[in-house]
Amino acid sequence: MNTPDKAAEIKAAAAAAIAFGTALFGWVGWMIVLWLVAMALDYLTGTFAAIYNKRWSSAAARSGLWHKLGSIFAVLVAAMCDIALSVLGDNFGIALPFTGQHCIITPLVTAWYIFTELGSIVENAAAMGAPVPEFLRKLIAKSKKSIDDKADGGNSK
Repeated sequence: MNTPDKAAEIKAAAAAAIAFGTALFGWVGWMIVLWLVAMALDYLTGTFAAIYNKRWSSAAARSGLWHKLGSIFAVLVAAMCDIALSVLGDNFGIALPFTGQHCIITPLVTAWYIFTELGSIVENAAAMGAPVPEFLRKLIAKSKKSIDDKADGGNSK
């Protein structure tokens, strides 16, 4: 087998995996993938910033990993809430506070974590000496706040 054939096989396998993931998890799955990538980038940029500033420590690195593990559990709890609400709505006729959407908590929690990670990545970039546009910082903060407002029913101040 020549190299172009092997490359085509790899591309076909990747496309099949992506199609399978989309069919299985839909757009929420892609949000989770984005969040996991943002978590990895945050960890890497945090490590690089600590090394750059000569403040790297294994204890701080472990603490960051524990923090990330905790956020994974929080998203799992959100997914379990969505499943429980869906079961209650579908099987017991319990009126839900929203209609037509069986998966609302997981995307909100995941989006909140995505913007948290993006904000941290921007902070890490600044700690490495990169100029960061103020509008980007504000955009991330406003996006995170709008998620809080949406999850709170628009009642947060």
